[in-house]
Amino acid sequence: MNSSHQSRAVAITGGASGIGLETARLLTERGFEVFLLDLAAPALGSACTDLGLSEERGIVCNVVDEAAVDEAIGRITAAHSLAAVVNCAGIAMDRPSVETSVEDFRRIVDVNLTGTFIVSRAAARYWLERELPGAIVNITSVSGLCGNKGRSAYGASKGGQNLLTLVMANELGVDGIRVNAVAPGPIETPLTQSVHTEDVRRQWLERVPQRRYGTPREIAGAVAFLISDEASYINGQILAVDGGFIHAGLVA
Repeated sequence: MNSSHQSRAVAITGGASGIGLETARLLTERGFEVFLLDLAAPALGSACTDLGLSEERGIVCNVVDEAAVDEAIGRITAAHSLAAVVNCAGIAMDRPSVETSVEDFRRIVDVNLTGTFIVSRAAARYWLERELPGAIVNITSVSGLCGNKGRSAYGASKGGQNLLTLVMANELGVDGIRVNAVAPGPIETPLTQSVHTEDVRRQWLERVPQRRYGTPREIAGAVAFLISDEASYINGQILAVDGGFIHAGLVA
């Protein structure tokens, strides 16, 4: 860990489980002051205990609630300097377009895309007001880079996240704020396990050159690199961490 990150805070949305939790674990190991933002209060408590963090490091927050997000960022920055934000909060659905309701489409886009925008905007405003550098990493998906069947809502939300990453990187780079994305392929998380049927898993495994699902730790490693000083000249990039899937073919 670089000395410039001593006693600096990282806010992780969706931090109570899956990729968010494993990212929090790795960053805690590297000496960052990690704060977990999540809707699930019991899971937050368990995550803080698991990571050896005090209870106040877990903040119940709905990422689509602007006031709640502003309050959460305010709580963190009242006593810490915010170094980075990692947007992991998200929901998924695997359903054909013609069977997807407008309600479900809006719900997924709201959490995955609008929530990322609200949190990123709040962090950017904090850095701009204080003339501080910062880093944002958005957890998107390879489903936002290609047209996987059944992903009209999820893919649209993740594709939107990818483009939001590029726009904000272009706008904020001059102020020392870097914005990048990590686009996971199939990863063994509770969210993936809830939407990937046995048949879907088989299709993914047939198309991933490494013939396996990735682990949350492998995504966490990419995030840790992108917020580090070693990545100081990396901005506006979408890093696929997918075992080679994006270049191998779509899930039918």
